[in-house]
Amino acid sequence: MALLASGDSGGGGGGAILQLGILLLIPFAMYFFMIRPQRRRTREAQELQRSIEVGDEIVTTSGVFGKITGEDGPNRFWLEIDDDVQIRIARAAVQGKVPADDDTETADEAAKSGSSDSDD
Repeated sequence: MALLASGDSGGGGGGAILQLGILLLIPFAMYFFMIRPQRRRTREAQELQRSIEVGDEIVTTSGVFGKITGEDGPNRFWLEIDDDVQIRIARAAVQGKVPADDDTETADEAAKSGSSDSDD
């Protein structure tokens, strides 16, 4: 009887080590799949906000498009959204720069020609 009891307890130790290994891998997976990409996006957004200058066309986080016409301190800009209509925005509200019109027209034409080829 003693041999049977000791044989059963030895087989369960390998499963416990496997479970412990999986539990230790979860924080590493979270770091590589969640924390690192978020830090990269944050760093890119900060670099973009530092590179904004007067004359750049931008889009804000709320979706407002406009052209930077002036700076109002280190953390604010004047954004012209229409002829003689300006609003003051925070530097942190800048989501991205708007590409030049020539680039967007070329991209739109390429998308149209590519989609018409795939329809045939």
